[in-house]
Amino acid sequence: MTGPTEGMDHEPVVPILPRLEGPADLRGLTDPQLAQLAGEIREEIIHTVATTGGHLGSSLGVVELTIALHRLLESPRDRIVWDTGHQAYPHKLLTGRLQDFGTLRQLGGVGGFPRRSESEHDVMDGGHAGTGLSIAEGLAAARDIRHSLERIAVVVGDAALMSGLSLEALNDIGHRQTDMLIVLNDNEMSISPTVGALSRYLSEVKLSNTWRRGRSLWDRSAEMIPIMGGLALELSQRFRKSVVNFAQPGQLFEDLGITYIGVVPGHDIPTLERNFRAAFALGGPVLVHVRTQKGRGYHPAERDQVAFHGAALPPMADTHEARGSGTAKAVPVKAEPAPAPALEPADGVSPTVEKVPNYTHFFATELVAIAAEDRRVVGITAGMPTGTGMNRIQAAFPDRFVDVGIAEQHAVTLATGLAIGGMRPVVAIYSTFLQRAFDQTVHDVCQNDQPVVLAVDRAGLVGEDGTSHQGMFTLPVQLQLPNLVVASPRDEQELRALLRTALAQDHPFALHYPRDAGFGVPVREPELVPIGRGEVIRDGTDVLFVGFGPIVMRAMEAAERLAADGVSVEVIDARFAKPLDRGLILDRARGKRLVVTFEESVVTGGFGAAVLELVEQARLTDPAYRDIPVRIVGLPADRFVDHGSVTDLRRVLRLDVDGLTAQVREALDALEGGPLERRGASTPA
Repeated sequence: MTGPTEGMDHEPVVPILPRLEGPADLRGLTDPQLAQLAGEIREEIIHTVATTGGHLGSSLGVVELTIALHRLLESPRDRIVWDTGHQAYPHKLLTGRLQDFGTLRQLGGVGGFPRRSESEHDVMDGGHAGTGLSIAEGLAAARDIRHSLERIAVVVGDAALMSGLSLEALNDIGHRQTDMLIVLNDNEMSISPTVGALSRYLSEVKLSNTWRRGRSLWDRSAEMIPIMGGLALELSQRFRKSVVNFAQPGQLFEDLGITYIGVVPGHDIPTLERNFRAAFALGGPVLVHVRTQKGRGYHPAERDQVAFHGAALPPMADTHEARGSGTAKAVPVKAEPAPAPALEPADGVSPTVEKVPNYTHFFATELVAIAAEDRRVVGITAGMPTGTGMNRIQAAFPDRFVDVGIAEQHAVTLATGLAIGGMRPVVAIYSTFLQRAFDQTVHDVCQNDQPVVLAVDRAGLVGEDGTSHQGMFTLPVQLQLPNLVVASPRDEQELRALLRTALAQDHPFALHYPRDAGFGVPVREPELVPIGRGEVIRDGTDVLFVGFGPIVMRAMEAAERLAADGVSVEVIDARFAKPLDRGLILDRARGKRLVVTFEESVVTGGFGAAVLELVEQARLTDPAYRDIPVRIVGLPADRFVDHGSVTDLRRVLRLDVDGLTAQVREALDALEGGPLERRGASTPA
């Protein structure tokens, strides 16, 4: 039995973590209770990761930081974005996932990164470094457009901060003065040395009302000095800047227009809360530089931060020694160019003939019309507002237009943040430049299944800019991505309909259209197109043409010429490369001598390959398709296309009407043992 005195000295410790129903419960805890809770969180993480594996060091380092943020902010109304997300284990434990945390990273269990399907507190599906700042800026921009009041915070590590996407976002955030909190989690990976008490003192001064009021008052007074006012103001600002440079390491952020506060001790909850609260009071973008210890609370992880960073960990013990401020010990166990004009003539059209506006013109005009009807529509471009036609939405709705500069990655991830925030972003980027944002399309847009419209301008052959600018590779890349709808119009009026369709549905949507002028087809009222629905635009009995994009119009002309030879051609405008109209294509292919696909893109893994896969699948179960060959017509995939006019390039590549017609005739001749056989081509040597 325990004596009275001993019992009084050692009252039983009641666990706190199991009693928390959500982050709001943190606000009623005392400082000693918060310290106890931090220990319990570390114990739970170590206990679980010893079994399941996972990102141990980064999560152990942000326990106090996570508690401070959740005590200050009201998640999920306020948004906390975890860049990369591998440090979000404490966040998961504080947001209702303790009971299932033992299933971490197991099939059907809790994910190793934030997952929107798991909790309303998870803002985005993460996993790649450097995305958080762009997502957070998008959320803040959506908030400002809606005139709502939620606070936005993003936690980004010192390594992720050096990614190109993060730097693009920082530049844009500072330029736009976006109201948001950036928490720089510096876990001693040498982003900058601490400078001790003087830096902390200066941060406190900068946060004070006296400093802010005095700075503004002095600047206004200096400007009023006769003759010398401008010089006095400049000298004053230079002096302040020199003091800041001397005392702290954050001048890079200050130069970008982001208020820098730091360095703040990352395991002191009251100090973290005080700085975060003051940062939000400042307004505009504020970066709080927090110094944390990676792996804190587990000796092996503290000593070897690299080995204990990743999900594949060295052998480690399942220990219960991390409670409170204690530290667990290891026990060995097994374990751009200048923009093109907005209006261009069709190839071969005489300058004296009235020009038909290009596809970009019709896209931009329709987008402005839609934006007038729907305040959620936001236009985004990457340094090319004129070339993409986005200058029109800039003029009509400047508060819903964003030009991020030559930063395609940031443009796409920013759009994801806007979409999560309830907006309908349209990102207009040339096909060749969208290649730069492949990861952002995969990881941010498609993984989060957000209604971002990717307006893929200059899809197909571009012309004189040559190998680096032909829009020939984007389509095959996009066809492999889950959740993404991929469409292209045959003419300018269908472009208007597909743009409205894209903005009326709830998934990522890639709309491809060329540099070309339109066809001058009669104006028709745009109607929504069912997703994945193709259209038969010519009936026939011998050969089936299935085209994607404006090349369909040339395929129609080729069909007319073949009709003169007695070949009856049916033509389908697929409209969608993903999803394909499987029923329509297979129904119309039945009984045909030949199926020919048309696209102005590389043929490997492209639209024609998708149609071929469809027919091949049908062959397995339906004998009617076993004798129907498929001919894929498009750009060769084994070489780049050089410069030249689009007309000349299409002629050389046999993608003009003459070339398309000839390729179909050759395919029919090969099937029938015609001219190729007479030349001896069918007889092996």
